[in-house]
Amino acid sequence: MKYLAIDLGLKRIGLAYSAHKDIVTPLPAIIRKNRNQASDEVKKAIKEWEVDAVVIGIPMGGSSEDEMRRRVAHFMSLVNFEGDVFYQDEASSSLEAEDLIKGEMKHLKDGRIDSISAMIILQRYLTSNK
Repeated sequence: MKYLAIDLGLKRIGLAYSAHKDIVTPLPAIIRKNRNQASDEVKKAIKEWEVDAVVIGIPMGGSSEDEMRRRVAHFMSLVNFEGDVFYQDEASSSLEAEDLIKGEMKHLKDGRIDSISAMIILQRYLTSNK
């Protein structure tokens, strides 16, 4: 199975990829201009990496879970992905990502933190579904 993880944000969309259960690679993040451009770029990544399933991080158990599920479902309807879509709790993934890249890099707004968050989300998913 080939997976694409998505850390869906309003400004940037982090992406990570795995074709092997033990190796997850962050991909360049998408800088979001509008939802159509963002969904088109996610569509391209899915096609380019020949993805079978998408794993999306959402905050589970909180008051915003239902709203985030609705937003994610809407975004994925724009992507028009035919495969499986799984939700994974993203709690603290951004903080963990910032921790991993301590120092100067965390001040950059180029999406690296978002894609490392997506990598953490996908690692969590793969670990809990072995």
